[in-house]
Amino acid sequence: MVDATTTKALRPKPASPSRGPYVAVITDHTANVVIRGFVLFSIGVFLALVLNLLQVQRNVTLFPPDVFASIFSSAWWVPPCCGTASAAIGLLYPCMDRHLGGPHQFKREWSSVMRCVAVFVGINHASAKVDFANNVQLSLTLAALSIGLWWTFDRSRCGFGLGVGIALLATLTTQLLVYNGLFQYTSPDFLYIRSWLPCIFFAGVITMGNIGRQLAMYEYKVFQEKMHED
Repeated sequence: MVDATTTKALRPKPASPSRGPYVAVITDHTANVVIRGFVLFSIGVFLALVLNLLQVQRNVTLFPPDVFASIFSSAWWVPPCCGTASAAIGLLYPCMDRHLGGPHQFKREWSSVMRCVAVFVGINHASAKVDFANNVQLSLTLAALSIGLWWTFDRSRCGFGLGVGIALLATLTTQLLVYNGLFQYTSPDFLYIRSWLPCIFFAGVITMGNIGRQLAMYEYKVFQEKMHED
């Protein structure tokens, strides 16, 4: 005879409810990184086109005549490079947060992220539209605005350090590109470029880092829910 214990052991377990294709994909870390990277790349390309339009209207940047022989009215490689840099920055910030002990929790909601993007575009608009007495005054003003953006939407030492380091690297890369004649700035005042450019790069790094952190929060929340269920 088969006792009750054996019958209970042989009884098939009820199937767990379907979690849906989106949750199944987002729980896979590799797929989530690819999705986040694509979203960040698209945002970077879009912001590059918008901000380049502001700079061209102010006659801040000039492209050599041979560059205009492309499909678009600006250098074709600028938006993809900005998109790639945006994806790298947006993926790097949450990765550094995890290595430091957990996700960055300060103002982690989309409304705050959207305000950060608006402030970043406003800083670029100020650099292109507002007339200052000299470039030193413009540089100091943009530096204060950029640090204010970090203090308002980030306030992490990791974010500030990465922002400064990446801004300096981007400025050096821009100097090399200008030196090799890929594009140029009108009336450069600091080694072929504008002196306020590092401030713009710093604000852009903080902005993309916030977007990347917000996108990574979905993966973190799903992972936490899965751990609780297990």
